[in-house]
Amino acid sequence: MAKKHLLAIGATAALVVTLAGCSTGGDAAGGGSEIAGEITVLTNRTDLVDTLFHEYAAAFEKKYPGTTVKFEGITNYDQDVTTRLAGGAAGDVLALPNGLTSAQVQDFFEPLGSTDDLSEKYRFAGEYAYDGQTYALSIGGVASGIVVNKRIWAEAGITAPPKTPQDFLDGLKAIKAKTDAIPYYTNYKDGWPVTFFDNERAIFGDENILETWPEDEALWEPGKYAYIADGLLYNIVHEGLSEEDPLTTNWEQSKPDIATGKIASMLLGSWAVPQMKTAAEEVGADPDDIAFWPFPYQTDGRFHSKISGDRASGVAATSKNKATAHAWLEWFVAESGFAENQGAIPPAIDSPFPQAIKDFADTGVELLELKPATTNKGKESAIYKAAEIDGTIYRQQLIDVARGAADGDWESFIADLNERWGAAQAEIMG
Repeated sequence: MAKKHLLAIGATAALVVTLAGCSTGGDAAGGGSEIAGEITVLTNRTDLVDTLFHEYAAAFEKKYPGTTVKFEGITNYDQDVTTRLAGGAAGDVLALPNGLTSAQVQDFFEPLGSTDDLSEKYRFAGEYAYDGQTYALSIGGVASGIVVNKRIWAEAGITAPPKTPQDFLDGLKAIKAKTDAIPYYTNYKDGWPVTFFDNERAIFGDENILETWPEDEALWEPGKYAYIADGLLYNIVHEGLSEEDPLTTNWEQSKPDIATGKIASMLLGSWAVPQMKTAAEEVGADPDDIAFWPFPYQTDGRFHSKISGDRASGVAATSKNKATAHAWLEWFVAESGFAENQGAIPPAIDSPFPQAIKDFADTGVELLELKPATTNKGKESAIYKAAEIDGTIYRQQLIDVARGAADGDWESFIADLNERWGAAQAEIMG
């Protein structure tokens, strides 16, 4: 199964205001037609299609008689939905598949309102903003960090989050020596989990790092973020602290395995915590064994974690029923309680954090929302593309080098990355 983010169905917080007084038969955003008829919502949360989502649909249909909400669960979400968007057959409400360009976002999705206005009320409103308009918003936010089985860590003698990469490695070594658990699980086979080593950019406490990132001519140099994060992954694997055969990892199985203590640690987002706790309940393990720790690095004596919107969502430009699609989005973000249900950060700025995020903050971590790039917006992805550096593929290659399944070593690997990035950076940045 592909990564289960909070939700691959839309949430347009902008419409909380514009649709506040709407009712069936009235004017609505997105075409002025009545809120009635059927809409299709695409989701990667195939685990919720036949359960929780039916409850939400029933509640919405009760509020808006004459409406019908249907869900389509898609396992290979990014690839399949990108193809469907290009063909104009992506339903009415959906999450943005990963990899869309800014031009594609503006072509495929409806603008939702002024970014300045939305940012006063909602977190993450600038993540998909172009020319002052926001095209997609998340219905819930996530923090970056490490999901751990704290019982296993405690058995190894560690009860507080490690403060440095070396402390973390030492902790994994203690787990290997004192328990039967796999200290760290890469989820190599599924691919997407290794990209979370790119999600910890807040560790320096710099909220402007997305603006300055494309200006760096060599990312993999000592002291820089990419060197620190990818270096930790390399050392975990090189020192034999991960699963024995990464080619056989299984994302779905990793949930009960960390819940029962067969696995001790996985770098993911906070969205994974409730999933691991649910897995614990299903197999008779203790959900309280699951905890969320910050990335092992401190700046000025403090941990930092990036908070960001999960899958950003919106209304398809090709929707034939935009009024009902917009009404669904407005209701979902304002009334469904889905973010709270999933332990996510609510998009509304005045909404309190869920308990899981409060517990995470209590570890001493500062939650930091990174400012979107402005002058350099889109240039980072352009550089990566020109350099042919794919976040999933190159980290899988890094793991292969670290475990001796491919030629090279850490120094040769990052030298190649720096060379490719540098050439592309010079071309894109001029």
